[in-house]
Amino acid sequence: MHDAERVAAQAVERHRREPSQLLQVLVETQDAIGYLPAAALTRIAGLLELPRSRVEGVAGFYSFLHTEPVGRFRILFSDNIIDRMLGSRALMERLCRRLGVSPGQVSPGGEASVDITSCTGMGDQGPAILVNGVAVTRLDEARVERIAALVHAGTPLAAWPAEFFRVDDNIRRRGALLGADFVPGSALQAAMKRGRNGWLEEMRVSGLRGRGGAGFTTAVKWGACRDAPGADKVVVCNADEGEPGTFKDRVLLASQADRVIEGMTLAAWATGARQGLLYLRGEYRYLLKHLRAVLAVRRAAGLLGARILGESGFDFDIDIHLGAGAYVCGEETALLESLEGKRGTPRIRPPFPVTHGYLGRPTVVNNVETLAKTTLIALQGGAAFAATGTPQSTGTKLLSISGDCAYSGVYEYPFGVTIEHVLEDCGAHDPQVVQVGGASGVTIASHEFHRRIAFEDVPTAGAFMVFDGRRDPFEMARNFVHFFAHESCGFCTPCRVGTALLKGYMDKLASGKGAKMDLADIEWLDRLLKNASHCGLGSSAPNPVIDTLLKFRPAYERRLVSLDFKPAFDLDAALETARRMTGRDDPAAHLDRREEV
Repeated sequence: MHDAERVAAQAVERHRREPSQLLQVLVETQDAIGYLPAAALTRIAGLLELPRSRVEGVAGFYSFLHTEPVGRFRILFSDNIIDRMLGSRALMERLCRRLGVSPGQVSPGGEASVDITSCTGMGDQGPAILVNGVAVTRLDEARVERIAALVHAGTPLAAWPAEFFRVDDNIRRRGALLGADFVPGSALQAAMKRGRNGWLEEMRVSGLRGRGGAGFTTAVKWGACRDAPGADKVVVCNADEGEPGTFKDRVLLASQADRVIEGMTLAAWATGARQGLLYLRGEYRYLLKHLRAVLAVRRAAGLLGARILGESGFDFDIDIHLGAGAYVCGEETALLESLEGKRGTPRIRPPFPVTHGYLGRPTVVNNVETLAKTTLIALQGGAAFAATGTPQSTGTKLLSISGDCAYSGVYEYPFGVTIEHVLEDCGAHDPQVVQVGGASGVTIASHEFHRRIAFEDVPTAGAFMVFDGRRDPFEMARNFVHFFAHESCGFCTPCRVGTALLKGYMDKLASGKGAKMDLADIEWLDRLLKNASHCGLGSSAPNPVIDTLLKFRPAYERRLVSLDFKPAFDLDAALETARRMTGRDDPAAHLDRREEV
């Protein structure tokens, strides 16, 4: 047996030959080999009794998995708009020159490869990169020079300066969640005293809505899962925080992991679930050791495992699954597909996860912040929680603030806070645009800064990106369009083709070849994506374009070279090679001179 096959076989055995563990097997195999050679994929397919095509299909779906060799140092620059504003593009060019490699290529000796990736969740301390999956923050020219020297010397990542890998929480404003101490197990004890039904009623009184963006009422979701047929219920924590500009879940996982995990256990108490799964995005892999340590401590304390806190019949434990670079897996059904070892393709609903979720079992999927908030409800009561915020948006909201402001970081506010208030707190001078909710969110112009962060006004999953008067709203929207075109899973034609066409139109405008008809076509594409896409990625992809066209139309119109149609492709010029080959240059051989014939 070749080395690659042996490594693959060992990974399969560690995961008990479970086909649902395919993604974890691929990740571990690549960790050991550096990429996924054909022999390893064939061996994995055989041992898991899966079609070879399915294994290769999964390996090809996730951007952090590679079926061809990459550099021994795999360097990925965050291509989020905030990182670009901080100079990431110039820094990437500088590093490429120092390493003698082109973006997207492997250096001649195989020592390094440099490329871009989507947002790495480090917008408060960028520009950021991933080196072999580990985050390096606060990049500047001096740090780029040191990295180039370390790569040339072949210095193992473990021997690089620890300062390179420092990730700060940057908590700027604390509220009910971030400002309170927490004793592990205290919320669980309080909920168990109420009984399962009493605890679910307390959740209903709280009015807690999901903090991942959709805003679905948490108690309704839990109750539906509890009442669904089937005993083997599941609780899933969605820690795939991939929305550009969002990083508050990163902070919760780093500094409030006990609250998050206790929230999962509280969900299990309400629903009767016995299995928990925490889906950790690949960009946050550096948190894996920390999270596993927290789980171990809680098991030792009787807060996970069999007979939790001595309660007969309350058995619940949690495993961590690692993502591998796919924004679409933030959608709950795509995340479930990924947990099952498949490509992250969103499912058709109904049925909904609460009745048919992980492996067809009733499943609750909640965001990191949502789960952490449940500990406040257990300790203070639902009515106390609902007393903060607005009637439709109870409690507080964590905002990930970045961009043109003095104090990037995580801020906690009661729902109902005005955007203007937030801008004052974060030290934003001359703000022109705020992108709330990330690339798929809402673009807010300066005349709208009186609006409020709330589900009934400006909803958000957490991102709050600030752009001052120096920034171009068109370029902001164009960056987001590129992001969606890159992250489309390709399952449905409207999204696969529509995002690519939208990207093409935005690039045409950027190159100075736009015409008024292009704006009309963009608006038509926006409607198509909104109405015909299979999932939220496609339907939200045109949001930044729709908003900026409405509120900043001059940013588009000044790029128009004609009010009439002007093609981006010059067919007459494309025929020049054929004219040379045939020795013709007469009027009949030119499209623009046919009237002379």
